[in-house]
Amino acid sequence: MHSGHQATLAAKHATLDQRIARESQRPLPDAMTIAHLKKLKLKIKEELAAQ
Repeated sequence: MHSGHQATLAAKHATLDQRIARESQRPLPDAMTIAHLKKLKLKIKEELAAQ
């Protein structure tokens, strides 16, 4: 069950990475959105590291 959970977290991490990149490439990126996405990404990274 751990590997399934890790795979889900890794997929969410990758999706957040893509969303951050897409937002950063916009003509007027929203710094608040980017900061929020980065916080979510960090939480997932920490959870992955704890397992």
